[in-house]
Amino acid sequence: MDVLIIGAVWPEPTSSAAGVRMMQLVELFAEQGWRITFASAASETEHSADLAALGIKKVAIELNDSSFDSFVKKLNPQMVLFDRFMTEEQYGWRVALKCPNAMRVLDTEDLHFLRHARHEVLKEGREFQPKELFNDMAKREVASIYRCDLSLIISSYEMGLLETIFNVDDSLLHHLPFMLEPISGEQQDNWARWGERLHFVSIGNALHPPNWDAMRYLKAKIWPAIRKALPTVEMHVYGAYPTEQVRALKDPKMGFKIMGRTEDSKEVIGSARVMLAPLRFGAGLKGKLVEAMQCGTPSVTTDIGAEGIQEGLPWSGTIANTPIKFAKAAVELYKNRELWVEAQNNGVEIIDKVFPKAKLGQELITRIEKVHDDLKAHRQRNFIGSMLMFHNQRSTEYMGRWIEEKNANSGRRRKMVQ
Repeated sequence: MDVLIIGAVWPEPTSSAAGVRMMQLVELFAEQGWRITFASAASETEHSADLAALGIKKVAIELNDSSFDSFVKKLNPQMVLFDRFMTEEQYGWRVALKCPNAMRVLDTEDLHFLRHARHEVLKEGREFQPKELFNDMAKREVASIYRCDLSLIISSYEMGLLETIFNVDDSLLHHLPFMLEPISGEQQDNWARWGERLHFVSIGNALHPPNWDAMRYLKAKIWPAIRKALPTVEMHVYGAYPTEQVRALKDPKMGFKIMGRTEDSKEVIGSARVMLAPLRFGAGLKGKLVEAMQCGTPSVTTDIGAEGIQEGLPWSGTIANTPIKFAKAAVELYKNRELWVEAQNNGVEIIDKVFPKAKLGQELITRIEKVHDDLKAHRQRNFIGSMLMFHNQRSTEYMGRWIEEKNANSGRRRKMVQ
């Protein structure tokens, strides 16, 4: 199968869980022998994954530019995967016009409208209610899901929202959490033991608003109580793209250290005794907490942090939603070896039962092939999607062409001035 992936960014697996997720999909498709082209309008960075080493063709594309039309028509992919709904909004209508028989797949990464709603409620100091979900971003994102033939949903909680609150038919959705190898006994034997580990760790891309909020909340509301109980223990905060605001949080006297980016997150997580992730809003699955389990590092987080991960299993540590309870749980987990070992074992069970790579990968490939082979009938059953695509092609096409013409006129004016 010829596959085109249109990325919102070039994947950076060392910077974010989204980068890890995308690379899992890329590698799964490559294992099938599918021919993959990865295209993006974003700029590459030194941390971008080496896609060429995997035999994947890379193409730089433009926003609001008809050059994409000729590119995608010539490529003529059998499947196009959009990275996040904004990418589908930008390029979906062009794909539909030039490659109408290509299966369109949306990888939501997480539900952006859910994260947005939770953020707004937090900023305004209100209690979250289901009605908060019905925002303008939800209209855009759910419309994108309907326009696509299949959408990959990373969290079971988000699957439930789409099916019960928004009445999206499950024929359009596929639950796909992280695809992970089981944790072997050899890996566990190589983990640093409780007595060999020191300090707390927190990690997250600093440009992601939930992470920045968690850092501030941790420093102001939680860490003072932990430090008072454990006066020689330090808090090590890691994360890609630390801003000046993030660096300003450092407080050597209080043992609160901003460590910046790490190229080996498993090394720093695996040397810490406990991970802290006091997330107050967000969506999707929190890669940092899954990675902590892979490293045998128990964690303290919130209900939002644990959402969609434990699936009814005991958490790998403690879930607490107030600063006092959070700090108390962190101190207890840090000091209590027996509790810590139990939490570590819980993490192994979660990884092995919730994220089985081989099973999840095969289920996705089977689902894609089934929809692809029955694409015409599949689309006929999705009348809402056809209706939205009909109107979307006109509205977004005209907007896109207007922006393209505006950019072209600006270029012509610059040449005249020169």
